[in-house]
Amino acid sequence: MEFMLWMVHVIVAIAVTGLVLLQHGKGADMGAAFGSGSSGSLFGATGSANFLSRSTAVLAAIFFMTSMALAYLSSRPAQRAEAPLVAPAQPLAPSTPALPMPAAPAQQDADKSGAIPK
Repeated sequence: MEFMLWMVHVIVAIAVTGLVLLQHGKGADMGAAFGSGSSGSLFGATGSANFLSRSTAVLAAIFFMTSMALAYLSSRPAQRAEAPLVAPAQPLAPSTPALPMPAAPAQQDADKSGAIPK
């Protein structure tokens, strides 16, 4: 399901890009190079521009919907029945026994003389 949505999203993105480039703009006449400006075209003099703008609007709406659907699907936690690739971390058993810490110098003196240092 998600893979099909990705495929539709990519195809619509490419189609929107192509339709935007085909349209007759103010600066570059890329659309005229492909016949969108001719009066003898299939859609008439203004029909091709109207058709291209409507097609672009429809594809832009589909692109927006697929973007929202993909964002929703990626925000959900994965519900897979597969085993995890990495085992959960477990505490390691110490390989060497812990060595006793040496006593502080004040304690060593107290142990030797039997008196508490001041």
